[in-house]
Amino acid sequence: MENNLKKGKITMAIAISIACFALIFIMFMQFKIVNQTNITEIENMREAELRTELANWKEKYGETQKQYEETKAKIEEYKKTKQSNEETEKLVNTELEQVNTTLGKTEVEGEGIEIILRENQEEEISKIGADDLLIIVNSLKRAGAEAISINEQRIINMSDIVMINETFIKVNGQRILAPYVIKAIGNATYLEGALLGNGGHVDELKKLEHDVSIEKQNKIKIEKYNNEIKTKYIE
Repeated sequence: MENNLKKGKITMAIAISIACFALIFIMFMQFKIVNQTNITEIENMREAELRTELANWKEKYGETQKQYEETKAKIEEYKKTKQSNEETEKLVNTELEQVNTTLGKTEVEGEGIEIILRENQEEEISKIGADDLLIIVNSLKRAGAEAISINEQRIINMSDIVMINETFIKVNGQRILAPYVIKAIGNATYLEGALLGNGGHVDELKKLEHDVSIEKQNKIKIEKYNNEIKTKYIE
C-alpha cells in the first residue's frame, strides 16, 4: 500500500510537471505570437507611413517641378521680350538716325568736294548772288549730293537762300559774307563734273573773273541744321 501511495505521488508530480510545462509552453507560444504580431504591425505601419511619405514627396516634387518649368518659361519669355524690345529699339533708333540725317539734324562726314567762291572786287563786275548759290546747290543735288552746306549753314529742303537789298545773302535766316564756302558730300567725281564744263555754272562765274576753286576730299565734315523745322500747312 505504501508503494502504491509513493507511485501515486510520483504520478501526480509528473502530471503536475507536464501540466506546468504545457502551460509554460503555451504562454511562451502566445507571447511569441503576440511579439510577432506587433512587429508585423509595426513593420506594416512603417511601410504604410513610408509609402504615404513617399507619395507626399512625389507630390511636392511634382509641384516644385511644375513651378520650375513655369519660372523657366517666364524667364525665356522675358528674354525673348527683352531681345525683341532691344531689336525694336535698335531698329527705331536706326530709322530715327536716318530720318535725322535726311532732315539735316545730325552732323555728317564723308567723301565729297569743297568749293570756294571769291568775288571779283571790280565794280563793273556783278557780284555773286543768291541765284548763283542756288544754281550750284541744285546742280550738286542732281549729281547725288547727300549733304550740302554754305558757310557752315546746312542746306535742307526748307532752307532759304535769298538776296537782301542786293547787298548781302541770307541762308537759313543767317547773313553770310564772301568768300562763300560750299561743302558737299557724295561721289566727288560726279559732284565736280556737275559744276565744270558743258555749261556748268562754275564756268560762268569764272568767265566773270570770280575766283573759284574746287577740291576733292576723302573726308568732309558738314554741321547739322540748327534751326527749328517749321511747317505752315502740314497738319
